[in-house]
Amino acid sequence: MSTSTDRAASISLTEAAYQALKERLVLLDIAPGAPINEQGLSAELAIGRTPLREALKRLESDHLVVSFPRRGTFASPVDMTALSEISEIRRALEPLAARIAAQRSAEVDRYEMERLRGVLATMPDDTSPRDTMEHDLQVHRAIYRATHNLHLQAALVRYGSLATRIWSVAAPRLSNVESHVVELVDLLHAIEQGDGHRAEELMLEHMADFEARIRTVL
Repeated sequence: MSTSTDRAASISLTEAAYQALKERLVLLDIAPGAPINEQGLSAELAIGRTPLREALKRLESDHLVVSFPRRGTFASPVDMTALSEISEIRRALEPLAARIAAQRSAEVDRYEMERLRGVLATMPDDTSPRDTMEHDLQVHRAIYRATHNLHLQAALVRYGSLATRIWSVAAPRLSNVESHVVELVDLLHAIEQGDGHRAEELMLEHMADFEARIRTVL
């Protein structure tokens, strides 16, 4: 019989596997349609097959992997046609999150935003589209955490992940991708200053720019 300590350890390993695989899937380090090699990942992540499979179940509910009987589990294809539906949700939730973050952010949140502003301000011109997307993801996740609303954060992470996959497919075909991310410097500063109205306004502009740029290559 497993003890409560065993169960806690299993949950912790599942969470570790979930987070590690999610980032790879979102940033396309695991290519859309690629098979998920459970044995290889288990060895690479030093995580047993049971917590790994639990993580994959969560990722399937996030629409990041898909499983087929007798065929295995694969990274989900990126559905570019879902852009409009995902954008509808994000245009409502992301500006709300920016405003709430400005109102509720704690000192540790503001410290992280200051750090991220420094990263963006010094981002080299030759930063790869993949690394640019990772910076964008880090900024959005920091804003989500600063809302201190776990339900809102969960929804934002879910749809933000799907949007980032779409953006990651489009980014190599877009010019001046880094400018879309560097514009987040002003947004982060507004949140640090507690200016909810300005933060909301800048996030809405950021969402509009995101969708408009992707539509140029669809």
